[in-house]
Amino acid sequence: MKIEIPSQIENITEIEKLIDSISDKVNISSDIYANILVGVTEAVKNSIIHGNDLDPQKNVYIEYAVNEKYITFSIGDMGTGFDYYSIPDPTLPENIEKETGRGLFLMNCLADEVIYNDAGNEVSLKFYIN
Repeated sequence: MKIEIPSQIENITEIEKLIDSISDKVNISSDIYANILVGVTEAVKNSIIHGNDLDPQKNVYIEYAVNEKYITFSIGDMGTGFDYYSIPDPTLPENIEKETGRGLFLMNCLADEVIYNDAGNEVSLKFYIN
């Protein structure tokens, strides 16, 4: 299933509702639910802020698929993308005080698989549920 939202921070609540709905249908554990909620909302927030520059005329696309083993979310924006290999590690001493760069780190820690497209304007997050 695929949905799209305008690039406004307040629209993250729509994604939270979507994740709640999926969780109710699939009956996932609270730990996995928390990982999905934080990981996916971070990806959407990054698309809204960094990908689409908070432009409400640009949309963020969220596509998801559920099966008995995992849930996959693909989040894309209308931006030019970025080089995900060039993002500094936020856990290094020189980056600890920086206020940015933690969203990608969280996504990588919480999802079982994280895959970016070549352009860097779409990310897929896979979460194993069984």
